[in-house]
Amino acid sequence: MEGEDARRIVLTYSILARDPETGQLGGAVQSRAFNCGSGVLWAHPGVGVVATQSYAERSYGPLGLELLQAGKTPEQALAALVTADPDASVRQVAILAADGSAAAHTGDDCIPDAGHHIGDGYSVQANIMRDASVWPAMAEAFEKGSGSLARRLLGALDTAEGAGGDWRGMQAAGLLVVAPDAKPWESLVDLRVDDHPEPLRELRRLLDLHDGYTAVFEGEERGQAARGFGMDDLDVRIADLLDAAHAGEVPRAGALLEPLLAEEPRWADYIRALGRRGLLPHADELV
Repeated sequence: MEGEDARRIVLTYSILARDPETGQLGGAVQSRAFNCGSGVLWAHPGVGVVATQSYAERSYGPLGLELLQAGKTPEQALAALVTADPDASVRQVAILAADGSAAAHTGDDCIPDAGHHIGDGYSVQANIMRDASVWPAMAEAFEKGSGSLARRLLGALDTAEGAGGDWRGMQAAGLLVVAPDAKPWESLVDLRVDDHPEPLRELRRLLDLHDGYTAVFEGEERGQAARGFGMDDLDVRIADLLDAAHAGEVPRAGALLEPLLAEEPRWADYIRALGRRGLLPHADELV
């Protein structure tokens, strides 16, 4: 395409899905294209999620979500966007609504192998693949997957790569999950790997850290969780301190805080701030 901005050419594979138990919506993407996670995936809590790729037209993302919010079905929204696009033949787009219904388009001029598959509450799509087994393998992996929606989405990407993936190799990846009742600007998971020789492995490491930080500040047995997710030693020490304080073990919490204060006295301000927010009981006793 004459005049095409190379930064918008996102030749890739992706998945969109809904978790029927939680109502979460999400998507995941991997490509031999720098920074692909920033433009392929678009989501609005309680409304839907969109993936726009191949010779990507980013406006499909926000416009598709606006059409869903206005009451259009994914099929109607996608038909409106494709009909108005003179370059629809090189686009690959999927739209999934909050009820799990989906629609997808793979233009005839997308670089082969290219195709998509729509299942119960999900859509998988891929182009410039080594062969046509990639997107069916993604679908099967998602259907058989377990765990959180984010983990199932990432598992589908791993399977796509194992089935052959993009014949040019790997570079970037992204993962986006939103809750059904969240504000439009809120996300449960929003992670990107913009440039890495093994972006899926790096994305999984980031997801582990994300789950670790969530466990530290929202769960129980924070120290154990921090160690299990491979968090930094400082984070493990803070998690142990939080565990002790929440268990009412003030002397142990004080003993854990003492070396931190020796290293940096401003940890006292941090402890007081957590106390004021109700995140750390016995803060006044500790400092």
